[in-house]
Amino acid sequence: MLRTRIITAFVLLFGLLAALFLLPSAGWLVFCALVCGGAAWEWGALARFAPALRIVFALFTGSFCLITGALAGLGAGNVPAAPVLVPLYLVSALFWVLCVPLWLRGKWSLSSVGVGAVVGLVVMVPPALALAHLRELGPWFLLGVMAMVWIADIAAYFSGRAFGRHKLAPAISPGKTWEGAFGAALGVTVFGYLLLGVVGFDAFPAWVVYLALPALIGFAAVSIIGDLFESLLKRQAGMKDSGSVLPGHGGILDRIDSLTSTLPMAGLLLLWLAR
Repeated sequence: MLRTRIITAFVLLFGLLAALFLLPSAGWLVFCALVCGGAAWEWGALARFAPALRIVFALFTGSFCLITGALAGLGAGNVPAAPVLVPLYLVSALFWVLCVPLWLRGKWSLSSVGVGAVVGLVVMVPPALALAHLRELGPWFLLGVMAMVWIADIAAYFSGRAFGRHKLAPAISPGKTWEGAFGAALGVTVFGYLLLGVVGFDAFPAWVVYLALPALIGFAAVSIIGDLFESLLKRQAGMKDSGSVLPGHGGILDRIDSLTSTLPMAGLLLLWLAR
């Protein structure tokens, strides 16, 4: 299993970097829509959709992402149309910041097909569009944002193993601890300020540098919330992984759970700073 995980990880990393740096804007938008559709297929299992409905939902979600991205100008390499993206990013942000903490506390479930479909669209379409949007600033910019999520996961894992004593959400994900969460926040903060230093602190207004600290801590927190949300849904559906398309790594949702909550936040912040 370890060998399979390593091989799959290398293939995924190579494929992602190749697509990220080589595809034109239109090709990258199509790639994001395909990821969105694949994640929607797995979401259908979490929501207990019938097989035919899973196919319809996956096709609709991927197509909706592609059409919306094209309307926003993402496939043409233009400056994205904020009126198209802002409402979607805002809905996503409100969902993750206000709704999901209550969802985790109350251990709500996807109680009907309608709820499953609406929540699925909120969970998957905004991050897929943000994936296309952030890449318009350059592959390195998007890679830096995604790296912050990976840093949060890695820091949480190692700090939790080394110092973990207090369970964060034992009924949802027994392996997560408060010490791991603090480690994730510290790791993201250090990495974020390193990136600011590489670009040059003088390139930003002073208020941006000061507000970066709470923003980075909030980024780490939202990343953890995204992870916990998928863990809860998998537990309720009786599933260990969201799928099996990635040998040794589960499904697409297993790999992007933290990105679903963080990428729309990054996209919204970017549009706000660009005003």
